[in-house]
Order: sequence, then structure tokens, then C-alpha cells
Amino acid sequence: MNIHEYQSKQILKWYGINVPNGQPAFSPEEAARIAKDLGTPVAVVKAQIYAGGRGKAGGVKLAHNIDEVKYFASQLLGKRLVTHQTGPEGKVVNRLLIEEGSDIEKEYYLSFVIDRKTAQVVMMGSAEGGMEIEKVAAEMPDRIFTEYIDPATGLMPYQAKKLAYRMGFKKEVLNKAMSFMEKLYTVFVEKDCSLAEINPMVVTKGNTVVALDAKLNFDDSALFRHPDIVALRDESEEDPKESAAAKASLSYVNLGGDVACMVNGAGLAMATVDIIKFYGGEPANFLDVGGDSTVEKIAEAFRIMQSDDQVHSIFVNIFGGINKCDVIAGGIVEAAKVVGLKVPVIARLDGTNVEQGRAILAEAKVPQVHMAPHMTDGAKLAVELAAKVAAERKAAAKSGKGA
Repeated sequence: MNIHEYQSKQILKWYGINVPNGQPAFSPEEAARIAKDLGTPVAVVKAQIYAGGRGKAGGVKLAHNIDEVKYFASQLLGKRLVTHQTGPEGKVVNRLLIEEGSDIEKEYYLSFVIDRKTAQVVMMGSAEGGMEIEKVAAEMPDRIFTEYIDPATGLMPYQAKKLAYRMGFKKEVLNKAMSFMEKLYTVFVEKDCSLAEINPMVVTKGNTVVALDAKLNFDDSALFRHPDIVALRDESEEDPKESAAAKASLSYVNLGGDVACMVNGAGLAMATVDIIKFYGGEPANFLDVGGDSTVEKIAEAFRIMQSDDQVHSIFVNIFGGINKCDVIAGGIVEAAKVVGLKVPVIARLDGTNVEQGRAILAEAKVPQVHMAPHMTDGAKLAVELAAKVAAERKAAAKSGKGA
């Protein structure tokens, strides 16, 4: 789960980490009022979206008076901001962070992530913080330093000191930088973060160490422990289909293609995405129904997949284990009755209760449902039928315009 920068900074502030004073704004008038209350010579107007690269995309403005704050706010609110992380469609700016400017002496980079290979938390730091950190990582990886943290002991003082030295902090702020690292690690662990990133982490001319920008992502599997974090969710920043899927305990990721996939198990889901690509198709989604499916859950999965007009066919690829094929088949039939099947559905069932599942589909005689004996056959047919539906819709649209 993601949250906005201003929310991340509020959490950091609770843990004693220095952040610039500031507040969120939802209108130009509110932005102007906040800037006036801050009373600083320079105010920063920052677009709040779930994506990085805002500075390069024009989403961060420096204002030297109240009129400029109001002007920049009016320009940013409602704007579709396109960054390297949003994709070409961009994200609409619905809120801003108005905060005091900082007297920066030097910018750094600091983050904590989980390294799955070593099953440890890795702390990464660099003296090359700022908007070009991704370029630094790609072209000068030797300038990014790492410390691996044993979860049994946590971040040790010598590790923080070692990284602070390697990042080149001057002696006047060395202990402050170490304390910053230790506090951020505490946030990472106690809030079940999957990422805690400060870019830039700055030293001001007054020798204060400040989180000038902050990004906290959280492990979805641990959110039940953090209702306070769940309350921060901004559903307007999320794909509506992904939000609906989460509420139905479905794992769903929109991939933008036209062949929808419904699979059980992440491994099979990835293989299904790959084989659709292999046969020239474009997967519309990653959808894992999990291991505890019900007829109602399967029907909801169909509703979600068909809620986007980009979908031209649906490939149901199930290897029954805990999920039984007869339950999946019943869900397909229920979806046909309750939701309605707008596009061809290709069903490949195997495993537990496969014969019963195939019999249910055969008896139901749903016109849109096509049985496939093997995964390869199903993928090929899904791609072929998606292309056919796409061509038919294009011809119908052209005919409608001509009329």
C-alpha cells in the first residue's frame, strides 16, 4: 500500500525525524492560507500523487510570495502529471503539499528495503541524492553504499556510523545522520514497511538533518496490524478494479492488454501472462483467485475483469488443488447468469474435481464459454478470439460513425 508524501512525513515526525513544516491543500485558496501561516520567504508547492519523478515533470514549484503560491496551486490542481513512473496516461493532481523552503547545503539519499535473496533488510545510502538518483544507480552504482541488517539484531550503531562515514557527512552532523538512520529503521520495522525512502535527505546550512522528501510503502499482508495506516489510503490514486479486487480478497494488477486472465496461484498466473505474450497477445491483468474460492468470489472476479472495455477475451487457467475445478466452473456459470459474459471465455481446467467441473460447463451450455484441453490451446484461442472481438468492435465503431 502507498500513501502520499505529506502523510509519510507526518509518520516520520511522530518518530522524531525532522521534516519541513507544511500542510496538505485541496484548493488554491487553502494553499495561500497555509503559505501565509508558514510565514517563510520561500514556500514549496508540491503535487501529491502516487508516483516519483514529480520534480522533473513540473510538479514541484518554488514560490516567493503568496500570489505565486496561489498561482502555482491553481496550475497544478486538476492537472494530469506525467512522470516516468505514471506511464503516458499520467495521474491527476487532487491535492498539494505546501511547506516551508529549506536552506540546503547538501543532498543525500537514504532508503531501507527488504532483500528477499538474503532475507534481510538492506540500508542504502549515497551522497548523490536528488532527482538524478536513478541515473546514479544505473551509471555509477559504486556511489551507492549498502549495509545488510540482520533482523535478529536490528540496525547496529556501527552500521549506521559506517554508512554515515561512507556517505561523507561532515563531523558536525555525523551523529545526527546516524540518529536519523536509526529512527527511519524503527519506522520501517514497526510500521511493516516494504520501502522507506528519503530522497533527498538534506543537511541544511544550520547543520540540521531533514527529510526533504519521503516515501513509505507498506506490506499489504501486514495491514491488519495497522488500521491507522489503512485509514490513510487514497482510493482516488488507485485503480478502481484493484481496489474492488482487494475488497474481494483477490490479487489483481491491471496490465493494460486485452486478454484477461483468471488463475489460481502466482506462479501459474505469471506463466499464463508469459504464454499469452508468446502467442502474440497482450495480458489485460494479473488475477490470482487464491486458494479459498467460492462461486460468489469467482463471479466477482468476472465482474471486475469485464468492467474495463479494453478486455476482449478472458482466459480461465485453473489447476485445481485446494481450489476445486467444480467450484470454478460453478462460478463461471454464476457469472454468466448474474454478471453476464460480454466477451468469449476460454476455460482450461485440470486437477481436483476436473471431470465434475467440465461436466458443469458442458451442461450449462453457455454460448460464450469455450473449453480448452491444454494451457497452450487455451492461450492460443484466447488471443485469437480477442483479436476477433477487437476487429468486430472496431468495425462497429466505424460503421456507427459513418451512419
